[in-house]
Amino acid sequence: MPTPRDVLTPGALAMLQVIADTGSFAAAARASNMVPSALTYRVRQIEDALDVLLFDRSSRQARLTAAGVELLREGAGLLAEIDAVANRVKRLATGWEAQLTIAVDSIIDRATVMELCARFLSLNPPTRLKLRGETLSGTLETLSTGQADLALGVVMDDNTRTGLQREVLGMVNFVFAVAPHHPLANASEPLADHVIRQHRAVAIADSIQHGTSMTIGLLTGQDVFTVADMPAKLDAQIRGLGAGFLPTCLADPYIETGRLVVKRVERAEQQVQSSYAWRKSGQAGHGRALQWWLDQLQTPVTRAALLGERCRLG
Repeated sequence: MPTPRDVLTPGALAMLQVIADTGSFAAAARASNMVPSALTYRVRQIEDALDVLLFDRSSRQARLTAAGVELLREGAGLLAEIDAVANRVKRLATGWEAQLTIAVDSIIDRATVMELCARFLSLNPPTRLKLRGETLSGTLETLSTGQADLALGVVMDDNTRTGLQREVLGMVNFVFAVAPHHPLANASEPLADHVIRQHRAVAIADSIQHGTSMTIGLLTGQDVFTVADMPAKLDAQIRGLGAGFLPTCLADPYIETGRLVVKRVERAEQQVQSSYAWRKSGQAGHGRALQWWLDQLQTPVTRAALLGERCRLG
């Protein structure tokens, strides 16, 4: 006995739709260039495989049952998906990747990333786009382990890792900031390390899964409140839950409105070089999706916007 997979072919679904549209097995047979008995037999095969009646034959017209209506509704979606798959395969043959995964460090401006995503998706590419939120060493790890194709906001040493290429996004400057009601807000400047150590620091958890995690600006023996990402760190410091260094591009709006207070410290100012990196391509070159993103990242305005400078993509 035929199974549902045997009988529910695109051709069979199209035939059922013709019957529903014409309201008659005979009319549908003529429209499909079939003899009525062959069409009726095929319908019976489908009904037997599904163990349901698809048409009410009690009147002169062939009317869909509730099961028939549902089958054609779902079938229309299946046919559309088949068409989409065919178009997708055809377009992938032109050099588009099936999926592009981008690791985005929490220091990167999310609004700018979404604007770039909107631009990319407006091309209607066959490439599925996936974003991963990462922090510190974890951002680079996703790239080096093959979990991402492009990483934004990585911190790398001068020796680019084997198999990876990188370009600089820019320098990120940090300021030591606290809430106005935090005890350090009224402390004498510059703040010495032994004074800072007496107060809780807010730190971001490194998302690295294997290897040594990275910390920035923490003092030995200091109490630490660890949060998931840079927006959470900013929120915690605005609430007075701790102190620490924040990127100026992120902190400036809150400094200007008085929700954060900048304090000078004795140690050297914090500066981090932020980069973007991707895996080296083989002889075939980059896929078209990755190449599109690399082209956008060549623009100084885009690089600045990704680091939160007060500009948006035009």
